[in-house]
Amino acid sequence: MNKPIIALMYDFDRTLALSDMQNFSFIPRLGYTPEEFWKLTEDFCKKYDMDKILGYLYMMIKACKEKNIKLTKEFLTECGKNIKFYEGVTTWFNRINEYAKSKGIICEHYLITSGNKEVVEGCPIFKEFKQVFGCEYLFDENGEAFWPRSMINYTLKTQYIFRVSKNAIDTNDEKKVNEKTPRRRIIYQNMIYLGDGMTDVPCMVLVKQNGGTSIAVYPKGKSDQVAHLFEDGRVNYICKADYTAGSELEKVVKLIIDGISIRETLETKREKTEKIL
Repeated sequence: MNKPIIALMYDFDRTLALSDMQNFSFIPRLGYTPEEFWKLTEDFCKKYDMDKILGYLYMMIKACKEKNIKLTKEFLTECGKNIKFYEGVTTWFNRINEYAKSKGIICEHYLITSGNKEVVEGCPIFKEFKQVFGCEYLFDENGEAFWPRSMINYTLKTQYIFRVSKNAIDTNDEKKVNEKTPRRRIIYQNMIYLGDGMTDVPCMVLVKQNGGTSIAVYPKGKSDQVAHLFEDGRVNYICKADYTAGSELEKVVKLIIDGISIRETLETKREKTEKIL
């Protein structure tokens, strides 16, 4: 019998990382503070009534040209090496995998971010994800970024939940993600989504409404940032962004895995009974 599969899906900025991924190395190398760069981006988007994600992707190219910095994939990947994460993140994945394994479950981790995939590729946890969905650039013959290859804003994130469920990982595979699937590789009830705020609401609601579990995480002492998401019924739980062994977040995720394990066992028992009858 095939083992059940669960998918843990994560936002990146302020969910796993302490801040926006560009703040740690990319923006300082331009000579800006994060506040200065994001203000320039915000003003640009307002001026042209532009999507904020497309806006920051453009501003990264523009700022690098102005500072005579080559915006190559290698440069972006290098900028991922200094990202700082919440406590326990680097050991989280192995601990959760081992716990799921002890319950007879396969655990897979997916990242769905509006940040730069090229930057994520340089960080130490990149290898932990079965798939990373993020914004990417096209690079010219000189290896410099000149146009977005893919862009993921807050609502576009939701399509990747369908893709994970149906195993339609290839972004260009429109047929598989839209066609009716008799049996999904990962059912919604076996999904857990972790995010940090309003930009994650579409994914949180989609997962929760379809029987999965959504968790909003918050920095220590700042539960007020996400309390309204619980009060409004948009998430199942809120937890401090503490990924260490024995933390409240780990306890909640393990309990969810316990519940999935019990449900899968009961379903197997029911199917066996049906065959007998």
